[in-house]
Amino acid sequence: MADKPTSGEILGVPYNFDRPSIGRMISSYWQPGEGMLVEKPFGVGYTLNLANWRSWIVVLVAGGLLWHQEQGASEGGADRQDEPVEVIVDDSETDD
Repeated sequence: MADKPTSGEILGVPYNFDRPSIGRMISSYWQPGEGMLVEKPFGVGYTLNLANWRSWIVVLVAGGLLWHQEQGASEGGADRQDEPVEVIVDDSETDD
């Protein structure tokens, strides 16, 4: 039986299941002159190229949204009190 390839592309999406090394990890996430997305050093798909300024904007926006969500969750939980809820059931229509 032939060995299965550990890296390549399927339907245009890259994959790489070779054992990652520190050098390959660093060179994968820092590729000056390349676009915003580069192939992942391990796994399937793409990751951000931290040598591209657009990637840092994505990281800052994601961090800001996460921070905003956490602030909203902590503020909303402290101000809101458990109050009783009134439920009205309309049973004017009966099944005959």
